[in-house]
Amino acid sequence: MADHTPSPDLLRTITEGASNFRDLGGLKARDGRRVRAGAVYRSDHLARLTAEGARALPALPVRVSADFRGVQERAATPYAIEGVRVLPLSVEPSVFRRLNAFMQDGAVPSTEQTVGMMCETYRDFVTEHAATFGRLLRHLASHDDPLVFHCTAGKDRTGYAAALLLSVLGVERDTILDDYLLTNRLYRRDPGAEGHGPAHVMNVLWQVQPAFLHAAFDEIDQRHGGVQRYLQGPAGLSATELQALRERLLAG
Repeated sequence: MADHTPSPDLLRTITEGASNFRDLGGLKARDGRRVRAGAVYRSDHLARLTAEGARALPALPVRVSADFRGVQERAATPYAIEGVRVLPLSVEPSVFRRLNAFMQDGAVPSTEQTVGMMCETYRDFVTEHAATFGRLLRHLASHDDPLVFHCTAGKDRTGYAAALLLSVLGVERDTILDDYLLTNRLYRRDPGAEGHGPAHVMNVLWQVQPAFLHAAFDEIDQRHGGVQRYLQGPAGLSATELQALRERLLAG
């Protein structure tokens, strides 16, 4: 896979319509190589792209959009971008199921309880959706076309997917966490996509915290013995595919 150094003008045009959009390229792996520029992007949903942004995305040239949103989320904010194929990878947002169950009798969760629900959601990513996240990695291992992956806010399902990918590529966890936390600076909240609830609850749901990602990594490490075993187990990738992923996405 060749490096496609993204044009700053194209990136600026896209981020005027999509927030939390960024290239994973340039992050350093333990072996001294770096993630290729212009190969993999992460974002929030793409339904708010302007006409200029929709033209800029395939000009990067992004050819595939991997969409982690659930069925109802996709129906509420659909998009179609000429020259970009959508790869649906549905992961239903289980935190809202937990929240609704908690609030059925009029109870309101505390901030700490809401954080706990988010941590459980990240454990769900590991235990219930390993094969779905594995499909993204398998696609990247076998296709050269630049890709963007996203969910609704580009923070939880997307953040976990980015963490898995960067782990495969040998990026240190501190660096992975730093990239993950950039969401709190880059994401512009979309009231139309977020729903409504108590302010302290929504502030937890629409930001990221180290505890969320730590919960996922702890589940991977304690239950599966580390990322490599997890990916070759529940996520369904072979050692050959993981090596192909590294060779395609690392440079230098």
